[in-house]
Amino acid sequence: MIRMGWLRVAAGRLRHGWRPVLEATLAATVAWILATRLLGHPEPFFAPAAALIVLGQARGQRLRRAVEVVLGVAGGVLVADVVIQGLGRGSTGTVFTVILLTVVLAAAVGATGVSLVQAAVSALYLVVVAPPTEGLVPFRFVDALVGGGIALAASQLIDARRPLAPLIAEVRGTFDELAALLTDIADALDRHDEPAARGALGHAREMDARVDRLREGVLAAGEALWLNLRRRRHLGRLRSVDSSIRQIDYAVRNVRVLARAGVTLSRQPTPVPAELGVALRSLAEAVRAAGEALAADLEGRDEVADGHAARADLAALAAVRTAGALFTPGRSLPLVMIIGQIRATAIDLLRGVSADDERTVLGRVDQATGLPPL
Repeated sequence: MIRMGWLRVAAGRLRHGWRPVLEATLAATVAWILATRLLGHPEPFFAPAAALIVLGQARGQRLRRAVEVVLGVAGGVLVADVVIQGLGRGSTGTVFTVILLTVVLAAAVGATGVSLVQAAVSALYLVVVAPPTEGLVPFRFVDALVGGGIALAASQLIDARRPLAPLIAEVRGTFDELAALLTDIADALDRHDEPAARGALGHAREMDARVDRLREGVLAAGEALWLNLRRRRHLGRLRSVDSSIRQIDYAVRNVRVLARAGVTLSRQPTPVPAELGVALRSLAEAVRAAGEALAADLEGRDEVADGHAARADLAALAAVRTAGALFTPGRSLPLVMIIGQIRATAIDLLRGVSADDERTVLGRVDQATGLPPL
């Protein structure tokens, strides 16, 4: 049973992660073919190696990594050739000197961990594995250039026509998941169901990973647009949405605190006011509308985006208005905390989709909440 369960998990991972596997395999193979048959290099080890290293990086960082790989190979080859001519091949002193000088040189120019490793491996390969040569042979540098270029082309090929599509899908998925989480919290409090409230809290703690994927999606979209000459004009649209997307991180933190207070509230014997569930569901509607507004903005549908932003505005203010009416003397601390987090989440949503400045947003939310302005 355990083995069958593991196989199902592995099959599920391959079903959802087949694209990187195919992408890396094809890119490395094509890099090898180009280096051997087109360029005639005798041992193009660094062509497929560079392709795999670049594709192993997160989307959005591959262009920088490709440059680092090529420079790392060049630096390692240069150092190794100079040291080998002075000390000979294969000795411990040569290995020590080559690695030391290569790493020092890479660190001195501000190379990252990937560049450091690539430079050292390139140099070590020349000292230990590669056959001796009479002078400097540029094959390895060209091989790294070929592998890095093929990797960049492969990583952008599928999304070339719609480079923003993966980010748009990620935006919708993230906001929908956060809205569903708020609805789950409302359902748990309506039923006074502590296990369900704990389940919602566990889900809230997992939302950080979703936000990380959203950030990676922004970087990947920026890289895809920069590499796509015909679509670089959309970079301005991405930058305008980027600041709005960052607000989701704050909203997720607020909802996590809200979910924790919900667990405490579900333990208490006193009934939960029905209006609290209404406020949370209004906030969930605001989250969904905000996600649709950002997605439509990325798609260039300005009028549709404005319509969704208006819906998010109305739903967020309705949520804080309903929650604010519950803020009366004698309320329990967990309930007061939830009211506060509804307000904070509404502010973050409105700052993300509204054209108003921060002070105006705060004033409108406080007015709807019925609390004294800060």
